[in-house]
Amino acid sequence: MAVYSYAAKSLAGEELKGSREAKDKFELAKSLREEGYVLISAEEAQAGLTLRLPSFLRRVSTAEKMIFARNLSVMIAAGLALARSFEVLARESHNHKFQETLLALAAAIKKGSNFSEALKSFPNIFPPLFQAMVAAGEKTGKLDESLKLIAHQLKREYDLKRKIRGALIYPAVILVAMFGIGILMLVYVVPTLVQTFKELNIKLPASTRLIINVSNFFLDNLILGAILLLIFFAALYFASRSERGHRFIDFALLKIPVIAGLVKKTNSARTCRTLGSLVGAGVEILEALAVTNGVLQNHYYREVVLSAQKSIEKGEPISKIFIQNSELYPSLVGEMMAVGEETGKLSEMLFRLAVFYENEVAQATKDLSTIIEPALMIIIGVVVGLFAFSMIQPLYSVVGTL
Repeated sequence: MAVYSYAAKSLAGEELKGSREAKDKFELAKSLREEGYVLISAEEAQAGLTLRLPSFLRRVSTAEKMIFARNLSVMIAAGLALARSFEVLARESHNHKFQETLLALAAAIKKGSNFSEALKSFPNIFPPLFQAMVAAGEKTGKLDESLKLIAHQLKREYDLKRKIRGALIYPAVILVAMFGIGILMLVYVVPTLVQTFKELNIKLPASTRLIINVSNFFLDNLILGAILLLIFFAALYFASRSERGHRFIDFALLKIPVIAGLVKKTNSARTCRTLGSLVGAGVEILEALAVTNGVLQNHYYREVVLSAQKSIEKGEPISKIFIQNSELYPSLVGEMMAVGEETGKLSEMLFRLAVFYENEVAQATKDLSTIIEPALMIIIGVVVGLFAFSMIQPLYSVVGTL
């Protein structure tokens, strides 16, 4: 299959330009003719002119999906055919992987598939939340409204992640800088002081000997040390990806004093926003809870949602489980859900809760940044102080004996 850059025109005079895969120009002309266009010119794209990453390294960002959902909603509301909308959005996208996906969706629609069925072929790009809300929009005949909700949901999720990530960037940069400076001190500064200690024949305390031994290890086994560090970090990464490791991290995050509050508010916001969006779009409550369960990352919160599914199957209200798990979800969540169930306005109450806890997360991340800065300064001061004390104390002992 070759990629052709083409120009075509419809009988009404509408011009169409873009790029498309085809076996040859005849197949390209045929596919365009089926869409009501006549091929005017076509040139095969040169393979050496563009450099593309392998498919598994390419990704579609949340921002791209958010813009896609918003624009598609406007096009559908304006009466544009679904397949035609995908082709227009594909031409506007600069992400080659997303372009290929949208063109594949357009092809599937032309073959008779509906939108939600076509999305199932791309689970890594369109998650269950996206698929469920599209399916609900198709059932209710309000696909444009469902897409607006999806765009809003993705935006709030994007903003939430950005705020949390922003709060963690500063400490991460400081810790990496500390680690790098520590390595440089061990490799360049400590050997110079060791030579001085040998010349003066100084008796070294335990802390000084420990630092010198670490420095000697890095000097004598630089490659081995680098390999061991890589193995250590790789082991941590794979351990965190395992079921047991992930559960341990989830447990630890819920026990760290400052972080625990942020984790609870973040998961409450995510649960309420996702569940509210799905219920508001017309998704059945059991399916909505199943999708919400897939969106959550923390095992303990997923277990609560799973219990809520079982509770509803028994005929019990959804709020009951959330009220019983007040150590994870604040009591306000369960109480507001109960009010929503009694008044028939569950999705509205969930949206209010989502906005409230998203604002709480925004404030908590600001507070976290304020707390982290002095805490890091104290840690840096202690580390530098211990290092300075360990390396300077032997020199002071020599000066004291003179």
